[in-house]
Amino acid sequence: MTLLSSVQPHPKLPDVGTTIFSVIGQLAAQHNAINLSQGAPNFPCDPALTEAVTRAMKQGHNQYAPMTGLGALKEVLADKVNTLYGQQYDAASEILITGSASQGLYSAIAALVHPGDEVIFFEPAFDSYAPIVRLQGATAVGLKLQVPAFTIDWDEVQAAITPRTRMIIINTPHNPSAQVLTREDLDRLAAIIRDTSVVVLSDEVYEHILFDGRQHQGMATHPELARRSVIVSSFGKTFHVTGWRVGYCLAPALLMDELVKNHQFMMYSADTPMQVAFADYLRQPEHYLGLGEFFQRKRDTLASLLQNSPFRLLPSAGSFFMLASYADFSDERDSEMVKRLIVDYGVATIPLSAFYTDGTDNKLIRLSFAKDDATLRAGAEALCRVTAR
Repeated sequence: MTLLSSVQPHPKLPDVGTTIFSVIGQLAAQHNAINLSQGAPNFPCDPALTEAVTRAMKQGHNQYAPMTGLGALKEVLADKVNTLYGQQYDAASEILITGSASQGLYSAIAALVHPGDEVIFFEPAFDSYAPIVRLQGATAVGLKLQVPAFTIDWDEVQAAITPRTRMIIINTPHNPSAQVLTREDLDRLAAIIRDTSVVVLSDEVYEHILFDGRQHQGMATHPELARRSVIVSSFGKTFHVTGWRVGYCLAPALLMDELVKNHQFMMYSADTPMQVAFADYLRQPEHYLGLGEFFQRKRDTLASLLQNSPFRLLPSAGSFFMLASYADFSDERDSEMVKRLIVDYGVATIPLSAFYTDGTDNKLIRLSFAKDDATLRAGAEALCRVTAR
């Protein structure tokens, strides 16, 4: 029996239901499908990291951490960012440890965006951007990346800037397209917003996962943009522990002050034993500097296994995703294709239309290669059997 409330809610997101990721996850579970859909590794993290967390717990690090994060962790992050990107952040006032990158994104948008503001973002996009903006009473302005290269049309960005534009959300390496920004992109962005009050929110959770010799072109690599940007990154994505839900934000002190005000009322502080472990683990750069090579091998493995499939693979420059086109052999909607792959072939993927607010269908599906080799082989074998309907 369901208890019915006598109070009628007034939905803030009346058009938002269960995410496609949950829907696909449930359908995949029903059919015991091979998981090439979820952006989470199915292989274990380094045992040294779990041992460090266990050790931290046994040593009594089980109470609240300082609100903005453990000092030792923020210091090692400041050193890491300065070494890799040449930008100095003050550990005390310009670094915030958050309960996941998602919480960092929410804190930044909630703190800096106000009712009536406009926020530009680029589609296909991670599904939380637009809803978070709308929850602030602001307008999410989605600009579409140019298919199939998934590049930004900077002239379109220039035209979209209005007196109400408060923020531009950037994501590099990009989920779901697996493309990355270049130095030229950063220069164009800087020129467009130079004489405005626009803040950049840069989602850089895949900052260490770039391929074929590419270098990460994040906001901290560009001094002018760094002065007006909030950068969000993720320990979970970097160290194969997405369930630990710890991330961080970097921002100039004036912007960070506003984020901290919001953060303290969302969760106060992130998990303490994980922070202790990360502070120790990050002191060895080899733990993250080899990620690009590690995931490039997985990308190349899956691409090789799919060489004789009916799908046409798009280039993957970073992240742990690649897009596959089925336009050569089917005109099904991507959502129907994904369901057919689960039900008829036992393999789960994600339709690219789920990353567009208007459901744009480019006949593309997203594959995750953050999987062990057995899963990659099994998933590829299933995809190679796919036939036209």
